[in-house]
Amino acid sequence: MQNEKENPSQEVKAADEKTAVEENPLAYRVRKKRFGDRSDGRKLRTLHPMNRIMPYIMPKRSDALNTFYDRIEVGRAEEICRRKVAEGMTNMTILHILLAAYVRTIAVRPGINRFISGQKVYARNGIVFVMTIKKEMSLKAPDTVIKVEFEPSDTLDDVYRKFNDTAEAALKALDQPTDFDSLTGVLNKLPGFVLRFFVWVLNKLDYNGHLPKSLLKVSPFHGSMIITSMGSLGINPIYHHIYDFGNLPVFLSYGTKKTVVEFDRKGNITKKRYIELKAVTDERICDGYYFASAFKYFKKLIEHPDALNGPLGELVEDID
Repeated sequence: MQNEKENPSQEVKAADEKTAVEENPLAYRVRKKRFGDRSDGRKLRTLHPMNRIMPYIMPKRSDALNTFYDRIEVGRAEEICRRKVAEGMTNMTILHILLAAYVRTIAVRPGINRFISGQKVYARNGIVFVMTIKKEMSLKAPDTVIKVEFEPSDTLDDVYRKFNDTAEAALKALDQPTDFDSLTGVLNKLPGFVLRFFVWVLNKLDYNGHLPKSLLKVSPFHGSMIITSMGSLGINPIYHHIYDFGNLPVFLSYGTKKTVVEFDRKGNITKKRYIELKAVTDERICDGYYFASAFKYFKKLIEHPDALNGPLGELVEDID
């Protein structure tokens, strides 16, 4: 009799989830939170045994760092930027194209949006990018950290709007402390031994998936990816480490645009524009073949960015 009572509710719930997916097939499916899940991610339960064991062999993120370098042609990307600027998107830059390309890559290669916490592998519930911004390029200018949430179906225009709205709001409020600035201000007043204990407590809470949502929302150490523009500083990209604290799995750094004279396939001399990109990744979230596939797709989108103006064809969900 108990099963007969439970089945109707289960069928209704399944029907509701199916309806939600049918209404918006390009949005992540709403899943019921299960034991072991976190507020920012769901525990993956069908991983290959090797992927499950790796976080125990390499318990720290600093144990599992892989570095990656590539040179990406940005001629078409610069053309789109100029066109968008003429259309009124006055701040459109290569940064927006990189962000939009990474959003689209996550949509079809969701494995790069996983993270490790408590030596377990999780699929992140959303797409969240982190970046440090400055009001102006001077030594005394203050900076702040922004976190921007995206949808897998976001186009280049959507990414431009969401990122700029967040950045402009943060820059206007630089004279007023953000939530994260307020938190660090309080922590800065603590004696060293108290601060060390407090950070230890935060690490333990995070390890067990109990870090408050309010902290996760403002923490620059929790997100899908963190990116920095060395080009805006006029230097080449660096291999920037990712942090043991938090769960950021990827750090991207890109440098100045460069003009290169080279031969095309027909032997003619041509000029092309490139940026150099360096990535530091947590190798425990997926295997090398998967990472390679994701980065090749990411590079293809940057070199042929017209696809970013079109809709996402199909959303790929991560494994259970």
